[in-house]
Amino acid sequence: MNSITILALIGIYTVGLILIIITIYGIRKRTRNKLENELSRLETLKNLIISSGILNEMDKVKSLINNETLEKRYKKWEKRYKNIEENEMSKLTDKLLEIEGLIKDGKFKEASFSLARCELDIYYVKTDMELLIDSIRDITMSEERNRNAVTKLKALYREVVTKYNNKKSDYKGMEKSIDLQFDNINKLFSAFERVMEDNDYEEVGKIVHALDDLINNLKIVIEETPTVILMCKMVIPKKITELKSLASKMKKDGYNIEYINLEYNIEEAEKKLEDIYDRLKVLNLEDSIFELKTMLDYFESLYGDFDKEKQSKKEYEEYINSIGEKLNRLTKVIKNIYSELGELKETYALTDEEIKSLDGVSKEIAEEKDNFKNINDRTLTKVTPYSRLSKECELISVRIAKSEDKLETIIKSLGSLKEDEVRARDQLTEIRGILRDAKSKIKEYKLPVIPKNYYVELEEAKEGIKSINEELAKKPIIINSLNTRVDTGRDLVLKLYSLSNELAKTAAMAEMAIVYGNRYRSTYKEVNQGLIKAEKEFKRGDYRTSLETSLNTLNVVEPGIHKKLMSAYEK
Repeated sequence: MNSITILALIGIYTVGLILIIITIYGIRKRTRNKLENELSRLETLKNLIISSGILNEMDKVKSLINNETLEKRYKKWEKRYKNIEENEMSKLTDKLLEIEGLIKDGKFKEASFSLARCELDIYYVKTDMELLIDSIRDITMSEERNRNAVTKLKALYREVVTKYNNKKSDYKGMEKSIDLQFDNINKLFSAFERVMEDNDYEEVGKIVHALDDLINNLKIVIEETPTVILMCKMVIPKKITELKSLASKMKKDGYNIEYINLEYNIEEAEKKLEDIYDRLKVLNLEDSIFELKTMLDYFESLYGDFDKEKQSKKEYEEYINSIGEKLNRLTKVIKNIYSELGELKETYALTDEEIKSLDGVSKEIAEEKDNFKNINDRTLTKVTPYSRLSKECELISVRIAKSEDKLETIIKSLGSLKEDEVRARDQLTEIRGILRDAKSKIKEYKLPVIPKNYYVELEEAKEGIKSINEELAKKPIIINSLNTRVDTGRDLVLKLYSLSNELAKTAAMAEMAIVYGNRYRSTYKEVNQGLIKAEKEFKRGDYRTSLETSLNTLNVVEPGIHKKLMSAYEK
């Protein structure tokens, strides 16, 4: 390594070291500046704690002292102020000086921690000073605050007095109590002026509070008293008289309204009216309007109850007629069914479920007759309101309707037995006709050979018809079994008819194809051989194979021959 390289390395190292030193110095300088700025801010906060405002307020209180109570309070505040000024502020100054020393010595971390603690201490002292000022201002600003409050109360009081004097006739019987309250308020206004002159600020607060309560309560009294008097002396008593008269008339007309407990409720209402009026005399209106409104709402609702009873009576009378008619009609129907039940049992095999259903409906109707009789009996005693009787009738009507639906289902079920028998006999006649048509199809064409499967299906069809006859001959007839036999017999006969129709049609087509192909026998050897084979199959009774053979043979010389033959056959 030559000397130039060594010198270069030394230069780079030196420059790097200088940069590091400059960076560290810059960081420490910024930190120092930041801490010094924070220290300056805290010194400003500390200096603002004690201002000329507190001294002015203290001087104001001192000039107001003319009684022992205020003097004691002043001395207590003075002591608190001196403690803050001489002790707390001194401690804060020492802490700030200590922090300043830490910053000068470069102990930035310790200084930062001490600044945070010192700021918290400053706020504690500041808060203590603010509370002290607020306590002092309660006295120094008391006169202005209380006079403003009393001025507003006087304005409200004049409004109350004016409203009372303008409509004094609405307060009949309450004049003495209201005038006495006016006197009390006037005395408190006079007392307020006296204690303000004596600087008795504790007593002033009590008087202002008392004035506020009395005037606002009197405002409510002046606003609500006419309504309370009107409702207590006119509206509700008149409503009670009307209801008594209406209730008496309804009782004469046969309505039972004992469940309303009208007499008891009226008696309690009258007691409550007396209590409300007695409380009004001492200007106590707490909940009075609410209680009177509740009472009035109750009496108003009674008109609705009476109207409901009248409507319920009409509904009840309608139910009495309709239910009576329904019960009589259903009883007759059930009686008629039972009278025919023996004959039905002999003719048809009735299920236990059908008989149980009929017995169940009969029992339900009997129970509803008893319930209906019970309602009629209670009507005669006039102890049950029509609203309840009407509701019970409605329930009976609903239950009867359900029983009626069940009975209708039973009647349909029993009636369908005879209908099913008649329908089965009609279908038997129809089935026999189809069988005859099937036989006629075979006889009509005179097939040389009848396939064996025709005779098998013919026997099955005959057996199906025989089964229907056997079911119809049974006593009692089992309808479900009969319907099954009819369905089976009809399916077998229709199957035979389809087979007969298919045989006749296929044989006719096969014969037509052979006859049509005779024109090509002499010309085409293949056609002759194919038709010979088709004739053999026809004579054996294999008509479908014969038709297929002849069509395949002819299709060689005359493509599309199948469509031509079908057209000719249909014509």
